[in-house]
Amino acid sequence: MSDPLTNPVVKLAGLTRSFTQGTVTIDVLRGIDLTIQPGEIVALLGPSGSGKSTMLQAVGLLEGGFGGEIEIAGNAAEKSNAAARTTLRRDYLGFVYQFHHLLPDFDARENVVLPQLVAGKPRDEAVGRAEHLLSALGLGERLDHRPSQLSGGEQQRVAVARALANKPALVLADEPTGNLDEATADKVLEQFLALVRGEGSAALVATHNGRLARQMDRIVQLHDGLLE
Repeated sequence: MSDPLTNPVVKLAGLTRSFTQGTVTIDVLRGIDLTIQPGEIVALLGPSGSGKSTMLQAVGLLEGGFGGEIEIAGNAAEKSNAAARTTLRRDYLGFVYQFHHLLPDFDARENVVLPQLVAGKPRDEAVGRAEHLLSALGLGERLDHRPSQLSGGEQQRVAVARALANKPALVLADEPTGNLDEATADKVLEQFLALVRGEGSAALVATHNGRLARQMDRIVQLHDGLLE
């Protein structure tokens, strides 16, 4: 594996994705070029249906069917087999979605501990890391609460902590505050950006909210399958 500190965390070249509906082919991505450097937070701006989620799925190596080149921390993902892609996701990527997707039968701490155990960390180390991240997000007194006992904003903070649990080089966030009211969204985004910057990770954040996007280091806009 390459060193993410000496390579862009993401480099896309000519990325394409098409879908066929009946006899009609829809070109969602028509040749995306993008480079994100270590520690850089980039807003991916575009209206609903513009292909932001499709682009994040490509960068996250979550499904096939894409054309072009996808390089993750210096590793040519498009040439990798399924096992190698799984390793790239585990070692370099973290994910935050619009809906938190927490495990309902586990408390906040355990939801952040589990991905670390999957990555092979000792349990004591994983618990300490989980408590550090959750406390940084203002959840130090909510560690033992299950998702059903947490507010929407608190659940999304747990999802942010889970995404950062394994110290990813890149966090991919798909409308991470889109399911929250404006005041809660502002607070969660503020904490998300502070934590990502504090951890030294890069981030690609898909949003349709220009006001939130302006809080990030750079904005790229997806329009008609191309970045502007």
